[in-house]
Amino acid sequence: MRSDYRAYNSSTDSFNFSPYNYLLTPSERYGAFLNGKFEFSDAVSLRTRLVYQHRESTTQAAFLPLFIGPDAGNGNLLDTISVDASNPFNPFGVTLSSGANGTPANYSTIRRRFVEGGPRIFSQEVDTLTMAATLEGTFDAGDRKWYWDVNGSYGTNNAHQTFTGNLNAAKLAQALGPVAGCTGACVPFNIFGGAGSITQAMLDYVTFDQRDRSEQELWDVTANLSGDLFDLPGGPVGFAIGYEHRDQQASYTPDPIITAGLGADVPTSPARGGFNVDEFYGELRIPILANTPFFHKLELDGAVRHSNYSSFGSNTTYTVSGLWKPTRDLLLRGGYAESLRAPSIGELYAGRSRTDATINDPCTNVAGSAWQTNATVRANCIANGVPASGSYAEPQGGQLGVFSQGFIGLKPETSKTWTAGGVYSPAWARDSFASQFSIEVNYYTITLKNAIDSVPATLTLQRCAFEADPISCAAISRTGSGAVAGINGVLQNLNAIETDGIDGTLNYRSKMVGNGSIGLNVNAAYLLKYNIKPPADLGAPTIKCAGTERCGSSDQAYPHFKANATLDYSTEAYGLSFTGRYLSKVTESDGNVMKATFYGDIQAYFSPGWMDHRARFTIGVNNLFDRDPPLCGTCDGANFDTTSYDVPGQFGYLRLSYKM
Repeated sequence: MRSDYRAYNSSTDSFNFSPYNYLLTPSERYGAFLNGKFEFSDAVSLRTRLVYQHRESTTQAAFLPLFIGPDAGNGNLLDTISVDASNPFNPFGVTLSSGANGTPANYSTIRRRFVEGGPRIFSQEVDTLTMAATLEGTFDAGDRKWYWDVNGSYGTNNAHQTFTGNLNAAKLAQALGPVAGCTGACVPFNIFGGAGSITQAMLDYVTFDQRDRSEQELWDVTANLSGDLFDLPGGPVGFAIGYEHRDQQASYTPDPIITAGLGADVPTSPARGGFNVDEFYGELRIPILANTPFFHKLELDGAVRHSNYSSFGSNTTYTVSGLWKPTRDLLLRGGYAESLRAPSIGELYAGRSRTDATINDPCTNVAGSAWQTNATVRANCIANGVPASGSYAEPQGGQLGVFSQGFIGLKPETSKTWTAGGVYSPAWARDSFASQFSIEVNYYTITLKNAIDSVPATLTLQRCAFEADPISCAAISRTGSGAVAGINGVLQNLNAIETDGIDGTLNYRSKMVGNGSIGLNVNAAYLLKYNIKPPADLGAPTIKCAGTERCGSSDQAYPHFKANATLDYSTEAYGLSFTGRYLSKVTESDGNVMKATFYGDIQAYFSPGWMDHRARFTIGVNNLFDRDPPLCGTCDGANFDTTSYDVPGQFGYLRLSYKM
């Protein structure tokens, strides 16, 4: 080895990509809408609606990772590239062979960031169009009035994305290959120099602008009929029936260079698919009693829906609920509901794609790892392709490639929900200190079966390393050095997700104080349980998510307790409010505790009387106290959970609205 080169040290030589990634996406939107109403008679009318929206947005990611060689783990042509001895920038005087050309591999990987090309820029242009028409009316049958409507709508979404400066792997292979083969526009490539050594001519030859497009289309037709059947002591019995036909189609067309497998990512094939569904429903509202002792109101509601999907077949779901008001001030209710969610077009037909997730590999030989402390893990890791010498020593917290893909065999998700709760809105409070006062508490328990998701990559690694589970081990591919080349995370139907919790709401508005009133609104939720049951054939234990971070396959916090509260003073002309948002602590899989977080938001408005209070000027600041999100070492990319916490920093805004 030349004296000015040394072996790669992942602990000190890895690139910090986080500062270059956008946390907020710049975007510009404009749109137009048109509403129309035509009355043919007192009993029949037509409503029309047209909505168009155009969006232009840009996202940015860190400089393109240029990893080549058998241990690069790209899953594409880059893993097979050799650097020829005749390349003028090869300092070793010998060909660095990947082993793909029949000669033995003599290097593991060369890693570099394309800093000369600048950060990766992804530009999107999206056009969305919706057209809808509703023909509606009423008619009398006996002494009853009936309501009917027929609706038709069409929607389309066309999106184009341009990735500026992607890498053409075939051209890179030519530019690193024998110099005699680098002819025409080809420019020999310098992969060994430091930052700034790649010239513009080199960049121009090996890069291209990737252009992908997608289309979605929806046709929807519905017909509904509703009215009252007969009277009971509690009031008229309500009845409704309806029909819906829905047809959805979608397609994705990647850049031809990507389809050919010549880009820096995994090859992606064009995808096209769709389904249609016919649904019938019926509903009943039965007011049994009203305005009697202990039964100020007693009501039952029921509904049934039958769905027939072209993608999987038919299904029938039911809903029943009851409501009892023993007094005017107290309402008690409960219910049972079934629901169904068919797999989306993307879940059924999406092509193979790769994401880089922050995951700890139990098989790496670093301080404190399971490899060093557990003989069973060492044996299982060796069986999975890790060298017995312990030479594989990637640091914990690195990014590993996770591959996902749609699956045409997915079943629909089904759920059963039980709820019970009540609302207390006492008249004595309204008579004394409040114009509005109510307290609401609800309990829910939900069981979701055939949940559509991929088995978390962390669980796959742990099941293979600790239990030698053959299905999990088969989902992991490793390079010759033992590094993870990829983890298969194909979508499938998990056994079940079970969750239950308690939600509460307090709503208060004072009587007049000066020219306005004081209000307090509190919404709180306590998560008792959120359990994920992996597929039965894995034999894996239930994953308990409540109180944890990143329990599933993506960043998401599951705090036991969270609440929002808003205190305001409002008049017709002006107002001021403060909102507090609280999330309780959660724990990562590595044991790190993400502390409880509190955000404060403030807002003020002014609505001048000389404009008849039609105009309103609003100013506000979110995250007033500049609270940073808690550090999340297992989260992807930004080192915090972007789905549950605010982006760092304060956010100020100014808004003008006018009522016509």
